[in-house]
Amino acid sequence: MEILKKSDFYYDLPEELIAQTPAEPRDSSRLLVYHRDTKRIEHKIFRDVIDYLVPGDVLVVNRTRVLPARIYAHTEHGGAVEVLLLKRLSLTDWEVLVRPGKKCRPGARLVVNEELSLDVVSVTESGERIVKFVYDGTFEDILARVGTMPLPPYIHEKLADPERYQTVYSRENGSAAAPTAGLHFTPELLERIRAKGVEIAEVLLHVGLGTFRPVKEENVLDHKMHSEYYEVSAEAADIVNRAKREGRRVICVGTTSVRTVETVADEHGLLRPCKGNTEIFIYPPYRFKCVDALITNFHLPESTLLMLVSALCSREEVMEVYKVAVGEGYRFFSFGDAMLVL
Repeated sequence: MEILKKSDFYYDLPEELIAQTPAEPRDSSRLLVYHRDTKRIEHKIFRDVIDYLVPGDVLVVNRTRVLPARIYAHTEHGGAVEVLLLKRLSLTDWEVLVRPGKKCRPGARLVVNEELSLDVVSVTESGERIVKFVYDGTFEDILARVGTMPLPPYIHEKLADPERYQTVYSRENGSAAAPTAGLHFTPELLERIRAKGVEIAEVLLHVGLGTFRPVKEENVLDHKMHSEYYEVSAEAADIVNRAKREGRRVICVGTTSVRTVETVADEHGLLRPCKGNTEIFIYPPYRFKCVDALITNFHLPESTLLMLVSALCSREEVMEVYKVAVGEGYRFFSFGDAMLVL
């Protein structure tokens, strides 16, 4: 089998195409539609997505909410430390990223303010820290006061409204980053989609470090995905399973929804209600069990997200589509434009 190389997924992106602010309104961003059967590309506006949906389709969305997960603390000697919450392990314990790491050895205490501090318990293999928070009161309430929205490092503009980095259907706190394909939907567009006879199934995947971590190894197969918590309810499984049995399409909104569904699906594409942690890494030539189509954003070069989209078509097709998107001036990454792969 041919070795899949990280560099196979590299493309040139002019910096001015990295979107710094979200489109207003949400559904006014552009939409590139790619038809896999004919290799045809269409250029639309996101709200036109409804024209490609038919009664009986199922949209799978991720209902996670982004935590105000970036915290600024200081050591007992006064050194500044930035802490990014990644994954909750217990009532008090979290896996976090810290900068600079040298100030955060096991045993160190970091102080946020008089109501919140954290003790560094251990260092993971990949350099994250396990910390124990010390506080009086409700952690979520304190975090809402002291935490800030963890925008990706390529976004340099300050976000005027933190809700613009949440989907309109977000409900359950737990992510370190937004499932960005969902940012394009408005309540009105979702209402029109439902009125057309499209069902919506909500799953949960708390987006963690995998979103931030670049692929470092040149051989893609050597890359290890970070584990992320997911849940599939009985209701969501029923909606998807009825569609699969009746030959209707399952269309995922975002790569996080894809990873959740494909983690749980059996060989017939049927889901079972469950929860757990997934490290699924989808890259060509993966055979999808459940997902028929995808709504997604334009992803970073050499990222696992770009590899996932390539598995739905082929690497060559996706790199060609991205070349067209760059040439047409599409906006890229979290606040950028969208792509519908049919």
